[in-house]
Amino acid sequence: MSASEHPSGISFEFFPPNTEVGREKLMGVRDRLAALDPAFFSVTYGAGGSTRERTFNTVQSVRSSGICTAPHLSCVGSDRGELREILGEYREQGIKRLVALRGDLPSGMGARSELRHANELVEFVRDETGDHFEIAVAAYPECHPQADNYRMDLENFARKMNAGADIAITQYFFNADAYFHFVERARDLGIQQPIIPGIMPITNYTKLARFSDSCGAEIPRWIRRQLESYADDSESLQAFGTEVISRMSQRLLDGGAPGLHFYTLNQAGPCLKVLENLGISSR
Repeated sequence: MSASEHPSGISFEFFPPNTEVGREKLMGVRDRLAALDPAFFSVTYGAGGSTRERTFNTVQSVRSSGICTAPHLSCVGSDRGELREILGEYREQGIKRLVALRGDLPSGMGARSELRHANELVEFVRDETGDHFEIAVAAYPECHPQADNYRMDLENFARKMNAGADIAITQYFFNADAYFHFVERARDLGIQQPIIPGIMPITNYTKLARFSDSCGAEIPRWIRRQLESYADDSESLQAFGTEVISRMSQRLLDGGAPGLHFYTLNQAGPCLKVLENLGISSR
């Protein structure tokens, strides 16, 4: 695929803002990215209480752009009744896609989950709603941080796909070989569904390093040292980050990746710079 082509698999993830200013900002980000005609937007999920309501409200606001919107759905912290209620609401709203995840237990909540793993959630959604939803699940090219080993993590991934998932979206990474190796191993296990690489633009080294260390996304040493050398020079850091992500994204597309899923952190600019470098712009 050439850089000038528009991959139908481009998509973007947002998180629910917790302030009115954040909500207004997100609508501007949504509009700028909607101009690219992405395959879908996704919205992360907060289990229970006000965080769940923020998810619902954000899904509606994002969806009003006319772009297909896929809410995240987590089974941790919710019982079958709550999940059934959420699925019913999304069906009534005309939602056609979901991102099904195990999720992390919110602070202060008891472990009352009836479904413990993402494959169980996928099975539940299929049992409750048939083929109404296109279901995406998570993939970890560099292995889930809580997995005992790579092989077991790959087998867990296969269980999610075989439970009825339509596509997978990976955790972000900075080593394209990790993605290609993961896809090859998945194909060896008979998994034929699309596996879309997750892309994290580089804008802030301190935050990126902290989050990457916690989620198991390796930052290659040469990238770490280069980012560290910029210190407070954010302009040079972001320019270098854009170059690194652009080159990796091009290699992924050239190597057969079905698209790119951007973790936006509710920012449009960093994603648009990468896509511009790929020759992808609004139609």
